[in-house]
Amino acid sequence: MIDTGQYGKMLKHLKIRKELFWDIDPAKLDEEKNKRLIIERVFTRGDLPELKELIQYYGLHTIKREIVKAGSLDKKTLKWVSDFLGISVTKFTCYTKKQSNQVHWNY
Repeated sequence: MIDTGQYGKMLKHLKIRKELFWDIDPAKLDEEKNKRLIIERVFTRGDLPELKELIQYYGLHTIKREIVKAGSLDKKTLKWVSDFLGISVTKFTCYTKKQSNQVHWNY
């Protein structure tokens, strides 16, 4: 029997903290069906061992394909992911979506 420790039993193959998915029923999280969400959460809230785990499991090709479709990444994460993966920020959905939202008042 494998001791999953802090990672819980929500993911079958990935050792990622369950706290990254505070808003989701862990029993419903699937590594293939929810890979974009998993990749997005690890990049925005995960640590280095979780990032390494993600790269080992999905591979850079899949990560690149999914992360550019992420619905929201904060500015720092977007810049870091862009530099780390060698993808222009303009290729990210969250960047183009943010640019299309007009802000009337900038406080």
